Amino acid sequence: MQATLLSILALALLGTLHAQDSIPVQADFQQDKLTGRWYSIGLASNSNWFKEKRHLMKMCTTIISTTAEGNLEVTSTYPKGDQCVTRNSLYTKTEQPGRFSYTSPRWGSKHNIHVVETNYDEYALVATQISKSTGSSTMVLLYSRTKELSPERLEMFTQFSREQGLADDEILILPQTGEAGSTGM
Repeated sequence: MQATLLSILALALLGTLHAQDSIPVQADFQQDKLTGRWYSIGLASNSNWFKEKRHLMKMCTTIISTTAEGNLEVTSTYPKGDQCVTRNSLYTKTEQPGRFSYTSPRWGSKHNIHVVETNYDEYALVATQISKSTGSSTMVLLYSRTKELSPERLEMFTQFSREQGLADDEILILPQTGEAGSTGM
């Protein structure tokens, strides 16, 4: 009985590790082409904060730049109430191009970030595995160089999110921001 339970736990752990490894990364990733301004078009997540805040979320602007060490500085500006809030994150490169790590100074969560697919001048699909003491979650982001993307790209995002185990009510195409969006956000 105990051996069976241990076997099941080992298989579950192996499955979790395999799931993280099974997230693809853009072939021939070219980090310098990922830099610049992006708009968050889609967001999917099975985290509790997403479920609580989903109805408030809107499109945000993200600026990606490369640091002297070759990491990515990611600055996102988003509407919160009647003001704009900016959040800076430093994505540390890993041995695999297109894969980064980030630890949230605020929450202590560890983020394993994969640039899944991009053509650099239109869209970027990014998947993140988030681990913290209370459990783990998955987040998928769809970035665009413009505030709109083709229905085919939106469907690709939705389909990929489903493949990561996310349900339809955990997948959101973000509404465009109003005034704040036209003033540089």
